[in-house]
Amino acid sequence: MDRVCYRFFKAIFIFFYKLFFRYDVSGAENIPEKGGVIIASNHLSYLDPPLIGIAIKRRAFYMAKSSLFRNPLISWFVKMFSIPVDRDATKPSTIKTAVKLLKEGKVLVIFPEGGRSRSGDIEGGKRGVGMLAALSKAAVVPACITGTDRALPVGAKFIKPAKVSIRFGKPMEIREAEKSKDFQKRVTEEIMEHIKALRD
Repeated sequence: MDRVCYRFFKAIFIFFYKLFFRYDVSGAENIPEKGGVIIASNHLSYLDPPLIGIAIKRRAFYMAKSSLFRNPLISWFVKMFSIPVDRDATKPSTIKTAVKLLKEGKVLVIFPEGGRSRSGDIEGGKRGVGMLAALSKAAVVPACITGTDRALPVGAKFIKPAKVSIRFGKPMEIREAEKSKDFQKRVTEEIMEHIKALRD
């Protein structure tokens, strides 16, 4: 039943994004077909998570802010695909769940900036993505989204037709055994630089 629901919603989103946004995907072949993968992307709009979901062949899980799980309109949907994250203080259990998913060979989508960019610029990343990469040793695929901020900017109530695109970069392999906070910060900074390079 879960797989049927996933395919049903994916088909709906593909139709919707083709109709309104003429979405374009490049570099999807860079996503490994097997094994744990972290997709680290910039974040411009609420339209970003579904865009990543329809752009890749594999099923994706998401790190999502905990308030979405309390929203009566979408909580049932969010729970199907997401891990709740407390932005103020990430719980150890959240990290354990995410690492477990990756070690089970799943795809986990993370927006390292921690929220949508109001300016449209790619901002600094939070240490969490570096932590998950270091702990799980999963491949990290950087991704850069453009156009979704024109279709649904931060604070907007209505969607506007606009061309949107997503580009995936080459996977990054984190082989070092180091797990210090400084190392995780350096990994995060490297990931963000790869995302910026895709935009530029």
